[in-house]
Amino acid sequence: MATAAPIRLKDLVEFDGVRTNDLVGYGLVVGLNGTGDGLRNSPFTEEIMTNILERLGVNVTGEQFRPKNVAAVLVTASLPPFSRAGSPVDVTVSAIGDANSLLGGTLIMTPLNAADGDIYAVAQGTIIAGGVSVKGEGASVTQGVPTAGVIPSGATAEREVDFDFGSLTSLRLALRTPDFTTAGRIEAVINKDFGRPVARMMDSGTVYLDISATHMPSPAHALGRIENLMVEPERRARVVVDQASGTIVMGDDVRISRVAVSQGNLTLRIQEAPLVSQPNPFAPGETVVVPRTNVGIQQNPGIGLAEVPDGTSLSQVVAGLNALGVAPRDMIDILKSIKASGALHAEFIVR
Repeated sequence: MATAAPIRLKDLVEFDGVRTNDLVGYGLVVGLNGTGDGLRNSPFTEEIMTNILERLGVNVTGEQFRPKNVAAVLVTASLPPFSRAGSPVDVTVSAIGDANSLLGGTLIMTPLNAADGDIYAVAQGTIIAGGVSVKGEGASVTQGVPTAGVIPSGATAEREVDFDFGSLTSLRLALRTPDFTTAGRIEAVINKDFGRPVARMMDSGTVYLDISATHMPSPAHALGRIENLMVEPERRARVVVDQASGTIVMGDDVRISRVAVSQGNLTLRIQEAPLVSQPNPFAPGETVVVPRTNVGIQQNPGIGLAEVPDGTSLSQVVAGLNALGVAPRDMIDILKSIKASGALHAEFIVR
């Protein structure tokens, strides 16, 4: 049986406390070429624009203004772990009104808040939109998503997350895909590298690391030593199906017991072709519509009854399923039926 290729430990686990923090803010984009919010339909845009102008000393109370080059947006970002004050942060800007495009717009200074309500960064800059929209009198064309964009390094961290990583005496490693076998191998690899028991598997998703037992100067030194250790992960057998695109992905451990499969298509066709019957000119009578319906049933021959032999490897499973000679979308239905019969020995995931 083929084994999984060794993977670096840092690609298999998350280190306790080493995480990003989500930020969100509400701001205003200016400089749009007539593609902004319609203020009559988006009153919150007018409100934030009024607040910004008043903070800048411009009194607009009672004024009527309907600019088309501004748009209200939500600004989102992820604050990287151990970010210090002044560190750059990438941001994503998304329109929340009826703006047609953010292309070429500039985000005005926007504070970004975390879940605790405190401001951790401030964003500002020119938006790079990922689409284009062209509109005329009788037609319009939109490519991509012009109502969302990014600002690389568009925010600056103003506050640091209160977390004293250097004082930790122990650390937990959280597996991204929990598995008892993988967790046991991580424990064994770490203990072998240090030559003494410093790691202990707590459950299928957690490995405990005793920082003090590693005799390293700091937790950062300990993680720097173990994060590149190679581990062979184990994974559950899975079949993942995307019904929208007809995509099927199988893991290497998928197995199928010996089954027989029959598949065919039945097509019903109903066509209406009404006839109009009218009298001759100047003749008595009235025009009537006579219904006429053509009904047909067509049954494709299908694949008959085909045998799918036992699959002891992924290549044999694929060869057996390909022998059925059906389209990918029909293959999805066949795999569902094989799973229902108990012959597909894998987790079946439909998206």
